[in-house]
Amino acid sequence: MALCWGIVSAGLIASDFVTALSTLPRSEHQVVAVAARDLSRAKEFARKHDIPKAYGSYEELAKDPNVEVAYIGTQHPQHKATVLLCLAAGKAVLCEKPMGVTAAEVREMVAEARSRGLFLMEAIWTRFFPAMEALKSVLAQGTVGELRVARAEFGLKLTNVPRAIDAAQAGGSLLDLGVYCVQFISMVFGRQRPEKISAGKFYETGVDDTVSVLFEFPGGLHASFTCSISAELSNTASVTGTKGRAQIQKSWCPTELVVNGEHKEFPLPQVPNKEFNFHNSMGITYEAKHVRECLQKGLKESPVIPLAESELLADILEEVKKIIEV
Repeated sequence: MALCWGIVSAGLIASDFVTALSTLPRSEHQVVAVAARDLSRAKEFARKHDIPKAYGSYEELAKDPNVEVAYIGTQHPQHKATVLLCLAAGKAVLCEKPMGVTAAEVREMVAEARSRGLFLMEAIWTRFFPAMEALKSVLAQGTVGELRVARAEFGLKLTNVPRAIDAAQAGGSLLDLGVYCVQFISMVFGRQRPEKISAGKFYETGVDDTVSVLFEFPGGLHASFTCSISAELSNTASVTGTKGRAQIQKSWCPTELVVNGEHKEFPLPQVPNKEFNFHNSMGITYEAKHVRECLQKGLKESPVIPLAESELLADILEEVKKIIEV
């Protein structure tokens, strides 16, 4: 049977999410409702995407009995309230990253989902790209030997985007882009908690424009990342071991993996007449398929992005924020 989605937000990423879902069989995924704080925006979104119901409040969508799982695409500061609203209404929830603005928010959402026995997952779509799956296989096979160092960079010029430089909207590079770097390091190092964190920042727009972070992990592992909303960086992520190195290109939405100099391509499905707002958004389909598989199995959380890891990522980001005083 089809999984029935409700879309909480009528923004650009929500639009890409729905467009990606529309490429999957209707026997597996259907969008049955959308909600925005402005009913006219919700109606326009519904018209564009052929969604049967449009609501002018998130509360109305949460009460819709036809919605099985809510996709939360609101701005960062609204994540907690909308997640808790949908959980209280008995919905499974897929929430965009970062799940919360603080570690306490994430823990509150996780506790609520667990107490109600409901599925909750942070939408770290990167984890489900075939290139990332291939990287995990390479590491498991020991192709690069014993791991030693991980490195990630993610920088885009976003200072012309009002939300990105608005502290009240949890703007800045760390929560928008740094979360991708931290999740990569967490994945390759087995969800370990770092023993030591040091960090520096460039702070010009009122938010953390550029942040560089160093980690020390148990067993002599080291990692570092730089994220920026004022500079275009290499946007790669790599892990180096005693036998070589593996690197992904476009680390937030990778379609290329380089292992010890050998390039492997993992192209996304080509779907004509579909327009996306962001690069490689077709890759959202992998994440959506995973959510359906989890719900079909009766799981309450994802084995790929377990809730304990979402809590860990939030803890790390919060510790960095304290160090750089934002």
